[in-house]
Amino acid sequence: MRLVAESVGVRYGSEAALRDVTLAVPSGAVMAVVGANGSGKSTLLRALAGLQRHDGRVVWDAGGTGRVGYMPQDTALRPALTAFEIVLLGRMRELHLRVAPRDLAVAEAVMQELGVTHLASRRIGTLSGGQRQLVLLAQVLAGDPAVLLLDEPTSALDIAHQLRLLALLRGMSRTRGLTIIATLHDLNAAARFADQVALLHQGRLLGCGPGAAILRPDLLRQAFGVEADVETWRDGHPLVLPLRPVMEEERGGGCVEAGEPGRRWTGRRA
Repeated sequence: MRLVAESVGVRYGSEAALRDVTLAVPSGAVMAVVGANGSGKSTLLRALAGLQRHDGRVVWDAGGTGRVGYMPQDTALRPALTAFEIVLLGRMRELHLRVAPRDLAVAEAVMQELGVTHLASRRIGTLSGGQRQLVLLAQVLAGDPAVLLLDEPTSALDIAHQLRLLALLRGMSRTRGLTIIATLHDLNAAARFADQVALLHQGRLLGCGPGAAILRPDLLRQAFGVEADVETWRDGHPLVLPLRPVMEEERGGGCVEAGEPGRRWTGRRA
């Protein structure tokens, strides 16, 4: 499904958490939403999922949010349930008076796809944070969504599982036509695996576009308060090298237009 979000704003009491955010995400594309802590990333996902009251418009071209799969950072789980039971709950819209063979087959298939079949009989309360994260993603996928909204899906995963999961999600966007919007803290992962990067700062969208146009030293200084060197890796993706934090008075203000990406890097430093 294609997303069009126009002038989306969210307030918590007198505080504006999101201000006039406008995005367009093509069907089958992967967008990474990045920004400092408290910049509005999770709030934006909840608004897109239809779970957060907001100003402006959020339109999915398939009509409504019926096939939107949303995975928050924190989910309350009953520790006595097994991993397989948790995944099967993702079929809730399909379950009736009894569990159908197809529902069982779908749950088994997504667990196998994510490499967590061996956890099927384990109680969810006995799993590590990373294992629970993969089981919850399997639950979302079991619902056969057209859109995935994922809030920090790699935060509890080790580096190997991060790479495997991001590559798997990228593949799903291509083979299944899934539209994927994920918040990420790893800027280099965002640059490698996303078609577009949306950069938030204090609830405002500083820029949205290819990683090379958004992950620039001036925007990173403004959004994160760091001085960074941005090189171009030999595969063409930008590589962000944080150097030092900058004082508040050194940081710029306002939105900056996307310009030329960083210089090309062949993979060897002088």
